[in-house]
Amino acid sequence: MRPLIDQLRDLIALEGPITVERYMDLCLRHYYASRDPLGQAGDFTTSPEISQMFGELIGLWMLEVWHAMGRPNPCRVVELGPGRGTLMGDLLRATRLLPDFREAASVHLVETSPTLRERQRTTLAPSGHRVEWHDSLADVPPGPMLLVANEFFDALPVRQFVATERGWCERLVGLDADRLVFGLRGEPQPGLPNPLRPGDVLELPVVSLGIARELAARLAATGGAALVIDYGYWGPAFGDTLQALKAHAFVDPLAEPGEADLTTHVDFHQLAQAGRASGARIHGPGTQADFLLTLGIEARTANLKQRATPAQAADLDRALARLTERGDKGMGELFKVLALTHNDLEAVPGLPASSSLPANPGSHVHRSP
Repeated sequence: MRPLIDQLRDLIALEGPITVERYMDLCLRHYYASRDPLGQAGDFTTSPEISQMFGELIGLWMLEVWHAMGRPNPCRVVELGPGRGTLMGDLLRATRLLPDFREAASVHLVETSPTLRERQRTTLAPSGHRVEWHDSLADVPPGPMLLVANEFFDALPVRQFVATERGWCERLVGLDADRLVFGLRGEPQPGLPNPLRPGDVLELPVVSLGIARELAARLAATGGAALVIDYGYWGPAFGDTLQALKAHAFVDPLAEPGEADLTTHVDFHQLAQAGRASGARIHGPGTQADFLLTLGIEARTANLKQRATPAQAADLDRALARLTERGDKGMGELFKVLALTHNDLEAVPGLPASSSLPANPGSHVHRSP
């Protein structure tokens, strides 16, 4: 297969500059198609890979919510973007505490990467559950659902607009000789709020909002709950959060298209608005630290340490600290948790009920260094 950079050069030479959204989509499809990007040998590490406790607590969260739903049988247990299958494996192990749930649960993974599907198949074989794979949420069979999406929405393409004297102009990717460069569409985009100051960047997650609406409409119609965990902010806010990771280091998003992970920070306010407008009840958002601490991660750590070697106990302490670390750069603060549910579910564990959706107009969000 030709390198993606050559394909992009040909595409831009033929059609002209492309949107950031299309650039991200082409890069991410290429990136995930044939590799396992996780772990020390990959490009990034997610919370489930840091500690089994993360997935176990989400499994216990699902048990409580399933009980509050009236213990439906069958119940679809779904994960969007399941990585290596680590989270789902830990989740299912924790749910063994309730045999009725095991009997009711059917496992569904929404994954398009053949490489990651094989890795998930290996990871989940010991669970004893029959697992089905799907290309999209729409392919998951109907019925009550419990869904988790951990670091899924950050890897979906977004449109970017830059504030100019003419208004919001869409950011494009073009060519300068053979080098990919950013540029702007000449005509402003109508229908967007007035820019606060020149140079501001507005990110519009069209793909993410479409999935949030689809998910919320399904929950409203057939019951269930969805848990979204990702790094992000409560908007509206302005800022360029597009970033590329390769070998656990930040790189130029245009330097090696298709060879680095591209992400943006998730605007949880927009996700919540889309979910509520499509009929779901919103819970949260809260920080990952507050969510995990409320669910009992400290007690789980102490319990595991009772049967651990000194080295294992130290690893558990480090994992607890990393998952719940506060501050702008700490996972416990940077990562947010939001739940969308059927309207009959007035409360879910670990998150406050959101009776309103307050905005934070005029703030700015910046990519992590």
